[in-house]
Amino acid sequence: MSQQTCGFVAIVGRPNVGKSTLMNRILGQKISITSRRPQTTRHQIMGIKTDKGAQFIYVDTPGMHIQSRDRNKAINRFMNQAATQALRDVDCVVLLIDRTRWTDEDDVVLDKLTHVKAPVILAVNKVDRLGDKRDLLPWLETLQAKREFAAILPLSAKHGSNVAELESEVAKYLPESIHYFPDDQVTDRSQRFLAAELVREKVMRQLGDELPYQMTVEIEEFRDEQRIIHISALMLVERPGQKKILIGENGERIKSIGREARLDMERAFGAKVMLNLWVKVKRGWSDDDRALKSLGYNLD
Repeated sequence: MSQQTCGFVAIVGRPNVGKSTLMNRILGQKISITSRRPQTTRHQIMGIKTDKGAQFIYVDTPGMHIQSRDRNKAINRFMNQAATQALRDVDCVVLLIDRTRWTDEDDVVLDKLTHVKAPVILAVNKVDRLGDKRDLLPWLETLQAKREFAAILPLSAKHGSNVAELESEVAKYLPESIHYFPDDQVTDRSQRFLAAELVREKVMRQLGDELPYQMTVEIEEFRDEQRIIHISALMLVERPGQKKILIGENGERIKSIGREARLDMERAFGAKVMLNLWVKVKRGWSDDDRALKSLGYNLD
């Protein structure tokens, strides 16, 4: 029997650098939702890839951000804790940054890695957007001075360039081990969880800056009957004005969100989906630890 390897790989970085896009690219399918808005990812999400004798267990994490007055709600603290917790007991860390931009929040992430014993690979994302590629080499040399990285790789998660090279680099640090998951499993999350995330993604993509972060989705029903999945999802907001935005004029916005989410669910689940959406006002949920736990924001 050939040698098997298996290990955990944390993908970390500040908000909106492309962590979820990178994991989806590696897996070849959508597991983590994406949008142009920072802090789209709120949970740790495992993406599992088994390639021959190697099993990579990637952990997509919320963007680590600076705590400030407007970012000190319970949900912001939860996201920072979830990202930090992902660094425990991993075999390798991929630190993702955005092109030639280094911010104070990148420093926050780098500081969190100070005591991490696992090798850290620095991945410089979105290099396809660089106006002048000649800027890249001196920038990579500057990055080498920030800490001792196991490797520094420029890549494009969106287009896939150099992603295979990143995977080869990560493979060097997977320990010899039995596989923790079946070879055909791609995530630790349930279809119910993915359904909620797909609805939330459509809200974030369609409403952009119109709707603040105080919106979450709770699945009230998930029933599979003869290859038709019946899903009832409740979108929670904090104020009546937000509810009005989500529903839209004559209900057009909620219909559009539902249509796009349903099509993505049918692709993901390989079945016909009947989706019902509702909006409810639940004041203060994003700054209430007990409410967050009841809505599935757990660090277990």
